Amino acid sequence: MHDERPGTETDVLVVGGGPAGATASALLARQGYEVTLLERSRFPRYHIGESLLPSLLPLLDLLGAREVVERHGFVRKTGAYYDWGGQEWALRFGGLGRSAQYSFQVVRSEFDQALLNHARAQGARVHEEVTARTVDFRDGRASAASWTSSDGTGGVISFRHLVDASGRAGLLSARQLRTRRFHDAFRNVATWGYWHRAAHIGAAPDGAICLFSLPDDGWFWAIPLHDGTLSVGLVTDKESFTAARQALGGTEAVYADRLRQCPALARLLTGADLVAPLRVESDYSYTADRFSGPGWFLAGDAACFLDPLLSTGVHLAMYSGLLAAASIAAVQRQDVAEAEAAAFHQGAYRHAYERLLILVGAFYDIHQGRDAHFRRAQTLSHRDQRPLRLDESFLHIVTGVEDLHDAQDDTVARLFAALREPIAGHPKVGLGGHGASLMTPWPTAPDQAVSGLRLVLEPHLGLQRQAHRPHR
Repeated sequence: MHDERPGTETDVLVVGGGPAGATASALLARQGYEVTLLERSRFPRYHIGESLLPSLLPLLDLLGAREVVERHGFVRKTGAYYDWGGQEWALRFGGLGRSAQYSFQVVRSEFDQALLNHARAQGARVHEEVTARTVDFRDGRASAASWTSSDGTGGVISFRHLVDASGRAGLLSARQLRTRRFHDAFRNVATWGYWHRAAHIGAAPDGAICLFSLPDDGWFWAIPLHDGTLSVGLVTDKESFTAARQALGGTEAVYADRLRQCPALARLLTGADLVAPLRVESDYSYTADRFSGPGWFLAGDAACFLDPLLSTGVHLAMYSGLLAAASIAAVQRQDVAEAEAAAFHQGAYRHAYERLLILVGAFYDIHQGRDAHFRRAQTLSHRDQRPLRLDESFLHIVTGVEDLHDAQDDTVARLFAALREPIAGHPKVGLGGHGASLMTPWPTAPDQAVSGLRLVLEPHLGLQRQAHRPHR
C-alpha cells in the first residue's frame, strides 16, 4: 500500500529517508513545522555503514528516539580494536562521560527504518516509493520540486526550505548542480560479506569494531551484528583491486587472498561460514563544492562521504541533519538571515568533514604508529578545555563527540585554519591533490561569519549570535 499523495506545498521538503533526512525531519516536525519527506525506496532497505559512533546518543536524545533504538536489541559497541601497522591497541569509550560511553553496531535496514518511523511519529509526512526528480529555482532560490511515484502518479510540491538528503544519488550536487568531486587520495573499493559462527578477539572491548591493516595495501573491518553475523569488509585502492581481480580471477578470489594476508582476522573466521554473496562498492569518498545555498541544504551523503575507516558515515549524516534543522528553524523564527544560516551550515558541516578527512589521511600512513595518529588528532582538537591527553584527543575526534562541542562554540574559524594545512608529503593545495574546492568554502561577508553563530538546543533548536572572543 502506498502513502497518500504528497501535497502541493510544505514548509520544509526533505528528500531522502536515511539517517540525515529522518533526523532533520523529526527535529523540525517536533517544533511544529510542516515537513514532507520523499523517499524513493520502501523501507526496510539494505544499506552499509553498520558501526555507529557514541555521538549518536546525544543526537538520539535530542530526537526523542533513544529508547526506540535501545530496545531494538542492537549490539552495544563499547570501543574499537586496532591491529594496525604492526601494533595492536584498543579504544574504550568509557572516558567520554555519561552521555556517550557506548554506541551500537546495527543492521542498517532496521536502524534506518526505526529512525524513519520515528520521524513519522513526530509529525513528518513521509511518502515512500516517491522520487524527487528535479528542483526548480526561482530567482536563484530553490522553491519547488517535481516528483513521481512508483504507482505512476506525479506532481510538483513547493517549499520554503529544502533538505537534500538523497544520499549518493545526490539530487542537487550530483545531478543538477554537478558540484560533486571525488577525492583522488581515496579512490577505493570496498568488498564485504557476512559470516556466521565467527570467533571474538579477547582483547577487544565488548561489541567493538575491529580494524586490521594489511601489509601492503588496504585493511579489513569486522563488525558484530545482533543477527549473529560478523560483517567483514575489505577496503583497498581501486587500481590495486582491479589488478588483483584480473590476476586472481575475480572479486571472491581477491577477498580470500587478502584474508590469508591477515592471519589475525583469518583466525576469527576459522570454522565460520560466509552466508551471503559478497557486495562491492567503489569511489565512495567525495564532497560537494557547496553544502548550502538559497533555499536548500545538503545533508548526509548528498553532501559528502568519507572513507569508512573511522565509521563516520551515520555520525556525519545525523549531525548534518541537526545542523540543517537548526539553520532552518532559526530562519523560520527570523533569528538570523537565511544567508547567515546557510553560511553556518556550510562551515560547521564542512569543518567536521575535513577534520575527519585529514585524520583518515594520516591514519592511512600505517607505518607512523599509534602515537603519530594521536598527535595528528591533538593538532585537530581545539576545544577550550583542559589540555587533552593524546589518546583522549584521538578518542574525542574519532567518536564524533568533538563536533557536537564545536557547533555550540565559536571555534569553527580557528579549526578551519588548521584544517587547511596539508598532510606531510601531500600537495599544498590539499589532500591528495583535491584541494581547490576545500580551500575556499567560507563566505567573506562579516555577517556570514560561521564563528559568529552558535548552535543552541534549548529552549528551541536554532542558531544564536555569539559574542566575539579574542583568540587565545
